[in-house]
Amino acid sequence: MKKTLLAAALTIGFVGAAQAETSVTLYGIVDAGISYQQVKGTNPATGLDYKGTRTGFLSGGQSEESRWGLRGTEDIGEGLQAVFVLENGFDLGTGTTNHDNKLFGRQATIGLRSDAWGQLDFGRQTNIASKYFADVASPFGTEFSQARVGTTFGAADRVRYDNMVMYQTPNFSGFQFGVGYSFNNNGNQQFKQSGGDQPNSRAWTTGLRYVNGPIGAALTYDQIKSAETFGPASVDNGVSIKSWNLGASYDFNVAKLHLGFGQTRNGWLQSVQYADLPAFETANTGYYANDGMKVNSYTVGLSAPIGGNSAIMASWGMADPRDGGVHGASATSKQQVYSLGYTYALSKRTNVYAIGSYAKHVAFQDDLKSTFVGAGIRHQF
Repeated sequence: MKKTLLAAALTIGFVGAAQAETSVTLYGIVDAGISYQQVKGTNPATGLDYKGTRTGFLSGGQSEESRWGLRGTEDIGEGLQAVFVLENGFDLGTGTTNHDNKLFGRQATIGLRSDAWGQLDFGRQTNIASKYFADVASPFGTEFSQARVGTTFGAADRVRYDNMVMYQTPNFSGFQFGVGYSFNNNGNQQFKQSGGDQPNSRAWTTGLRYVNGPIGAALTYDQIKSAETFGPASVDNGVSIKSWNLGASYDFNVAKLHLGFGQTRNGWLQSVQYADLPAFETANTGYYANDGMKVNSYTVGLSAPIGGNSAIMASWGMADPRDGGVHGASATSKQQVYSLGYTYALSKRTNVYAIGSYAKHVAFQDDLKSTFVGAGIRHQF
């Protein structure tokens, strides 16, 4: 009897040790509400007058989208861990998977992590500008629909690269550096035939951030060289699209100030869609190539807590095309976005929110405007 009890105790002890060394976590966000949006002006694709309105269900009003994921770690000795993240994004209104029906379109990575030398990941994930720059430069970060910083800074618009290898250093007194390279930023890597063009759009992403106490700062750089065999005649082949961004923030306790400036050359990273208008002809590549195009981007934002459970946010952003154009030489007006948001925490995991945003000169078109108003509830698990 004593031997049986001892064996059972040892078995439970070994199982507990194994569980302590390896863990897998299920997590996610469920986000929905109601919204109204009106887009009015000249359709940049046809040159004809356009007016569209949509009132009804809002999926992912605060978050980019609803999602679920699996996050796992295994201790493999000497402070080293094997890590993976598999994250799916979906539309709560229809239950369908987003990101061109990719099962784990938000992130699919495996790698190694150490407190001493940092983290190395392989797979699909967001670029450095979306990780380091977005939350520093804007109180809305990569969230809140049209109010997000990516409407003004394309390189920080939740850009994701396929086939990427990324390394990030540990945090050194608030400093962290990251660099990644994608062998083909969208879709499977293709064979390059002898003497043929380069069919893969390759991407670099890198940056440095500093977050310590009330101060935040980030400097990032992204470059995509478009595939040399890419199809649409309106898109240049083999063009290097380059984007650098600088952001800073300071928390005064009563309010937090956000600032950002950047420049994108030879095109635009990611696409900002308004209703059914093709703002940028990305053709599912994640970029718009236009040799000679240059856009300067600016943003100013402010966030402030109200009581213990709520906060208010406001921002202004401008994308100013200096050279070249989009959808023709006439599309050179300064795109400006004005946004106001509010959140209230019902608990540690659940909050309600409201957002209002107005954009003029959308896609650099002189008379194209977008008005967006929404409210919803978000739960994190």
